[in-house]
Amino acid sequence: MNGADSRDDATLLRAHVAGDPEAFSTLVRRHRDRLWAVSLRTTCDPAEAEDALQDALISAFRRAETFRGDAQVTTWLHRIVVNACLDRLRRRRARATGPLPEDEERAAVLADSRGSDTSAEVSERRADVLAALGQINEEQRAALVLVDMEGYSVEEAATILGCAPGTIKSRCSRGRLRLVPLLAQYSGNQSLPEHVQPAATHDRAPSQASPPTQNPTGGLPQ
Repeated sequence: MNGADSRDDATLLRAHVAGDPEAFSTLVRRHRDRLWAVSLRTTCDPAEAEDALQDALISAFRRAETFRGDAQVTTWLHRIVVNACLDRLRRRRARATGPLPEDEERAAVLADSRGSDTSAEVSERRADVLAALGQINEEQRAALVLVDMEGYSVEEAATILGCAPGTIKSRCSRGRLRLVPLLAQYSGNQSLPEHVQPAATHDRAPSQASPPTQNPTGGLPQ
């Protein structure tokens, strides 16, 4: 099979469990950009995002038989990715939170977010959003990434994060309040900037992430 495989996600996952050597790589190719965006925005660190996504895809590769079909395959994948990100963030919680990055650090972050718009203003704004997200509670950040940036409903985000819808609403509300002063120059003290709304095209997975046969990490750096 190849990138044009017409099988739906659930069929691909079942085929992987049954021993199809290419099914999982096809599934990863299909969804890698969105999974990468969630990982990057949740960790706010390109290196951590790559490692978390690799951990998640290996876990999904090995645990595919646990998928019961009670949710979309993408929901199942996002749950694994977010959990991998949160696990890494919790292990690093003792690290002190610093100020918004300086220009050189902004450039490094943006190089990994694969922006399609290269204007200095938009690039700086994207980096500031990632840096601001990095300064709020990780549970609030995960909720905001899923609801405000990836377009999931509160109920879907609750399923992914394994908590009640009311908890998601509370985390989003508190997270938005925390972001207001950090992004006031862009948001007018109202909401997140327009460019971080759902389906933003700049959070592309690294170009080397084309998954070879039987590679559960989708070709991300080892």
